[in-house]
Amino acid sequence: MRILALLLASLGALSAQEKIRVIAFGAHPDDCDIRASGTAALFAQMGHAVKFVSVTNGDAGHQSTGGPALAERRLKEAKESARRLGIEYEVLNNHDGELLPTLEVRKEIIRQIRRWNADIVLAPRPNDYHPDHRYTGVLVQDAAYMVVVPDVTPDTPPLRKNPVFLYYEDHFQRPNPFRPDIAVMIDSVADKKTDALDSHVSQFYEWLPWVDGKLDQVPKDPVERKAWLKRTRLLPPNAAVRASLVKWYGGERGNAAKYYEAFEICEYGAQPDEARIRQLFPMLR
Repeated sequence: MRILALLLASLGALSAQEKIRVIAFGAHPDDCDIRASGTAALFAQMGHAVKFVSVTNGDAGHQSTGGPALAERRLKEAKESARRLGIEYEVLNNHDGELLPTLEVRKEIIRQIRRWNADIVLAPRPNDYHPDHRYTGVLVQDAAYMVVVPDVTPDTPPLRKNPVFLYYEDHFQRPNPFRPDIAVMIDSVADKKTDALDSHVSQFYEWLPWVDGKLDQVPKDPVERKAWLKRTRLLPPNAAVRASLVKWYGGERGNAAKYYEAFEICEYGAQPDEARIRQLFPMLR
């Protein structure tokens, strides 16, 4: 029986060639979780490889603490999120609130994408209220072509193919609104996404409610607190996203979806057709 179990396990495992490799960038140690942890959980459950990268260490994002102590706390939160999702998480040592699109940071991004041998790269759009978010978007855009150029950052071997670069959803309208080219239904992992967000205690139960003047609305009971987090962070699809869900999942499933994550194709990476998107996002097949 043991031999049979091992044989079945080996048949079910994905080969290196079959594994889709996804790397997601956020400005801060909770940003990737907000925009893509449901999709990451789906990829991980299917045996694919996912890595989250925070471009800053988050050492300024709190109302009562900061510096190295906060950076250490947020690193631990990110690692706990990764454990819950079944992915990898790395936090780069750039200061929160001080990120600039410099050549050195661009090289860090290029190295990350190359070392991960990424098929898909996720990042924010470069129009946002927060300068760290904007510049993370610029940095990833600036890396998009350079990841295949051998003489750029030659200490890390270049990719032989340009990945598909995708933007996270946002609500900003200028210079152009977000376009949901791909919408992923995450109903089956909604609780897992909530668990990932719940890992970032310093942010979702302390800092962000404090900034919004809603700290008194955060429940004290852990179970109620997590239910509040799911209710306030996992929102239903708007009309444009609903149309994208119907496109990818068909009318019955697309219209029934309660929770989602959506992505826009960046013009600077590989330009996938519908068949390629379904290859890269096997949950859409």
